[in-house]
Amino acid sequence: MPSPDLLAISLLVRWLLGWFLCLRMPALPEFTPIGQPRVSVLIPARNEALTLPQLLAALAAQSLHPLEVIVIDDHSSDDTAAIAHAAIAHAAIAHAAGVTVLASAPLPQGWCSKTWALQQGANRSQGDLLVFLDADTEPRPTFLAQLVANHQQYGGLVSVQPFHRTEQPYEQLSVLFNLVGLMAVPLGPRVGVAFGPAMVTSRSDYGRIGGHASVAGKVVEDWFLAHRYEAAGLPVSAFLGHGSLAYRMYPGGLSDMVVGFDKNFATAAGEVRWPWMVGVLLWLSGLFWAAWCLPAAVLHWPMVGDPALAPNLLVYVGYALQLLVITRRLGTFGWINLVFPVPVLFFLGVFLLAILNLERGSINWKGRQVPTR
Repeated sequence: MPSPDLLAISLLVRWLLGWFLCLRMPALPEFTPIGQPRVSVLIPARNEALTLPQLLAALAAQSLHPLEVIVIDDHSSDDTAAIAHAAIAHAAIAHAAGVTVLASAPLPQGWCSKTWALQQGANRSQGDLLVFLDADTEPRPTFLAQLVANHQQYGGLVSVQPFHRTEQPYEQLSVLFNLVGLMAVPLGPRVGVAFGPAMVTSRSDYGRIGGHASVAGKVVEDWFLAHRYEAAGLPVSAFLGHGSLAYRMYPGGLSDMVVGFDKNFATAAGEVRWPWMVGVLLWLSGLFWAAWCLPAAVLHWPMVGDPALAPNLLVYVGYALQLLVITRRLGTFGWINLVFPVPVLFFLGVFLLAILNLERGSINWKGRQVPTR
């Protein structure tokens, strides 16, 4: 059994490591675009009837007007296509940008639905710059201008991880997935990381790396697309969307959220660079310790270390305050950080479920079987 002093030092190091891992999480810089770039906005949409009208309205209010907006209806079983047509008919952007709805062709073997939808949209588009935007994103009026200006600054592939806006209590449970996913990668200019909800590239660079056809069967296509750009000698930059781009993940309920995180967990974990992975695992071990030891001290459960209430309460409060501070720029996570053992249990449960689905080889997502290997 480690001595109390060694244990305290170990926990302090892990807690400090959490601050270090969050030092470099820059928001999308507020650059101003040069000239009048020809921008095509491509939106893959499968069962997005609730979110698509809001996105189209937000695009209508952009300070930089795109050349065109193409919505690719990915065989939706709801009213996505009809609502998209209705929203287009009533939106000012329909006159300014030539919005169209493209019905996706049948899914070819070896493709994932999102990569197939985006490849079709890119083939149909005419702009010099391609912006890939998820249907549930919520861009501020200056977002498109900022995104394009950052591409003019850095080139290659530039992406943004949206600020996670939560409404229902169950959505707060996702706090660790948001945090760990960003702790585990470097962020900023030319870091080799990409986020799928919002990306921009030039048409020439997109063609140079083979487009989405080069990552056709990848569930987390953004990670592998970043690899393709790097392999071609092109820079890949990634930023936070705090103040410029938001989204509400999985408004359909807790089960949708579990399956959504589950389908990405194993593949994404395999792509994390090992120095960051080690750091994140060390920080998580301290968080898990804190989540167990205060309840154990109060309820007299078995535990390693000092069973006294005061030191365990100090560790618990330290981690709770840390979570409150570092998640403020990632999403609207508040009270859940004060009871962080709850999202810890949720995180571990989804992790175990992901392992089971990895063994099964697939998972059902929006009516399709998605491979987990």
